[in-house]
Amino acid sequence: MDAFTKLDGIVLPLDRANVDTDAIIPKQFLKSIKRSGFGVNLFDDWRYLDTGEPGMDNSTRPINEDFILNKPRYQGAQILLARKNFGCGSSREHAPWALLDYGFRVVIAPSYADIFFNNCFKNGILPITFDEEVVSKLFKEVESVEGYQLSVDLEAQTVTTPSGDVLSFDVDEFRKHCLINGLDDIGLTLQHIDDIKAYEERQKQNAPWLFSKVI
Repeated sequence: MDAFTKLDGIVLPLDRANVDTDAIIPKQFLKSIKRSGFGVNLFDDWRYLDTGEPGMDNSTRPINEDFILNKPRYQGAQILLARKNFGCGSSREHAPWALLDYGFRVVIAPSYADIFFNNCFKNGILPITFDEEVVSKLFKEVESVEGYQLSVDLEAQTVTTPSGDVLSFDVDEFRKHCLINGLDDIGLTLQHIDDIKAYEERQKQNAPWLFSKVI
């Protein structure tokens, strides 16, 4: 998992509440567990005018020019601004995979579904929670200024606006540690690799039949 410390990124405003995981990445794309390649199908039902299927050449599909993700001014955005209850619905981990593969490293919203919120941290995305009043103010600023960027500092737990306003956010210390050091569940486990190897060697001595080959 890529570490996260600071980010200066363009903000994309998705002005919809209760965006569920089936909207983030529709069910037909859940066949793969590679964690990559989902970005082109992020918000597929809203992004394209036809019905998407795995293996399609997305470059030839008709796009919905009215959908925010297709607006030229928001190309290259790394920060997604959303409304309340973002990521509700099913628990599919493909949702943060799709957001990350597209290029988003930060999501800002008033609230999230719990499982989606946890999955973001486990996949290198920082979900930030602000009051609805703060989020609404950010929406107004983003929509009025092309190329609007925010500066996110995880170590300081701050978001700085172009006008210099500094917004503080809360984050669990353990999750913060994992993001800053690029540690997902596998990375955390591998920190104990020497202990794991030592345990396996002891098991080979104490229970050798567990390691014998079946002929």
